Amino acid sequence: MHRIAMLVLSVVFIASNALAMNMKPGEGVTVQPARATWNTGFFQEALVSKGLQELGYEVKSPRDLQNPIFYKSVTLGDVDYWTNGWFPMHNAQLPKNFDEKARKIGFVAKAGGMQGYLVSKRDVEKYNIKSLEDFKRDDVKKAFDSNGDGKADLTACPPGWGCEQVIAHHMEVYGLSDHINLIKASYEAGMASALGAYKSGKPVFFYTWTPNWTVFKFKPGKDVMWINVPEINPTEAQAPNKDRMTVSGVEGAVSDPLKAGFVVSDIRTVANKKFLEKNPAAAKFMELFTLSLNDISEQNTRMSEGEKSDKDIAKHADEWIAKNKATWDGWIKAAREAQ
Repeated sequence: MHRIAMLVLSVVFIASNALAMNMKPGEGVTVQPARATWNTGFFQEALVSKGLQELGYEVKSPRDLQNPIFYKSVTLGDVDYWTNGWFPMHNAQLPKNFDEKARKIGFVAKAGGMQGYLVSKRDVEKYNIKSLEDFKRDDVKKAFDSNGDGKADLTACPPGWGCEQVIAHHMEVYGLSDHINLIKASYEAGMASALGAYKSGKPVFFYTWTPNWTVFKFKPGKDVMWINVPEINPTEAQAPNKDRMTVSGVEGAVSDPLKAGFVVSDIRTVANKKFLEKNPAAAKFMELFTLSLNDISEQNTRMSEGEKSDKDIAKHADEWIAKNKATWDGWIKAAREAQ
């Protein structure tokens, strides 16, 4: 009799566990995501949408919104979340009532929003390059001068980009204008040219940001190295976040910590507070969801090579889930248990 009772309890326990693993805590709830206007952030939106769908939520197509419009919309409850918050970069764009109505949750990529200067690793080692200051040396300028003007060529930012102003500031405060020639043509064209030069054995020197296809094609630590600015000398806009212009643990940096010269941002999910309170399963999934910069950059590379439709991005997300099934299933299980 005791054995029968134990068997019944075991069956009930197994059935209960199976039921728990198939729970759809989001059933009956419709979710309205948003996403940024830059397509390098579409991948994480697709993954979070798939996670919420697996939890039973009905997820609408995302609305593509500019930053200030999204932050206003999420406080109003017109949209529920997005995965494209860059902080502290976006702090100035938050409405006054942001903390009452919305919150940042989890880290899509902690310190993932980096900007800075990279140099071909073989030339970093050959010329012992540690910072922009080394580009004042005649031997370095000569090695990186492709047009014979006596200056090192830097693939920089096109006119009108925010990074253009910071690079111009660096040229001025570090006294580099007579030593570095800024290539400001189309960034895509400039980087394609740099990639061709690198493959033919020539030195490369360029500005980039992460996540970006450039750090997948040029792998930091293998192909290129992040270099320092001579000292942290912020612009007026950077000054409030001066402490985030130096960052530790950067893969492929010439030093640790690295004086990047740009404010390093955390990429985070931002969601409406009421939505999170009413949907603990969704909140738990967003809290746990994270991606490596390499994974984002690899997917961004595929988009840069033509796979950039929503159908392509959904396929990329499915492939990532299959490749990272244990991690994914762990997030889903924890989200179900959060109910």
